[in-house]
Amino acid sequence: MNATPVGALLLCRADPAAVRTPAAHLLRERTLLAPAGRGWSVLVPEGRPWLDGGELVDAVLGGWAAALSIGVGRPVLALWWDADGAGLTLASGFRRPVGYVWLSNGTPVGEVEAMRTLGARLELDPVLDLQALESLTAPDPESDARARLVGLTAVLTRTGLALPTGLAPGASSDDLRSAARTATAEDVDSTTGRCDAATPARPRPSWLRAAGTAQMAAGAALMVFGMRRRSGGWVTVGAVLVAYGSAPLVWERLRP
Repeated sequence: MNATPVGALLLCRADPAAVRTPAAHLLRERTLLAPAGRGWSVLVPEGRPWLDGGELVDAVLGGWAAALSIGVGRPVLALWWDADGAGLTLASGFRRPVGYVWLSNGTPVGEVEAMRTLGARLELDPVLDLQALESLTAPDPESDARARLVGLTAVLTRTGLALPTGLAPGASSDDLRSAARTATAEDVDSTTGRCDAATPARPRPSWLRAAGTAQMAAGAALMVFGMRRRSGGWVTVGAVLVAYGSAPLVWERLRP
């Protein structure tokens, strides 16, 4: 049994109220949702795809981040770590995701341009913050993979990010969830993908139908991408996104 903790966090550039419903529909995973500073939310997944299902944590997190970013309409930053190292994936709607990886000893594996793109999409300071991000891509024998992610979250505090106590990169999934509960995180019912309506049915606006069509297109693209990469995580997220996006269109056809 590998003693190295495997864990992940999803940082959303939006308040919890905007993240709750898309997360319930898209992730299909037991998840805890908590505020993480001004204009930020954090999702702590249970992690069954990589703990029990044998999938790679980075592949699963990349798919979740892409689907959630489209659903919320805001950037989503996925942070992950395992025995081999740690990394990040930034999803920004329909734009191509960017990622970066560090080996377990902190050796950077990636292009500096990825950090520049990350800074631009998260609207960081193009001078001071960019210098701090680029320092994470330089060799540093004193920093392991966990320290690199901690350094990244430190840079993001300048945008208002404030992770609850205990939600630190490098912890195990169980420790992360315990810390989230201590921070009064709320459970998101992601295993059923159901959100019960509290108001009478009414005609769906045209923008919602257009959003559904866009989500279906994105889901189909993710499914094709997942099949080419032989990634069950991407295929599953693509299928869920197609199903979620088709709901407004089906409702319109069945509505009296």
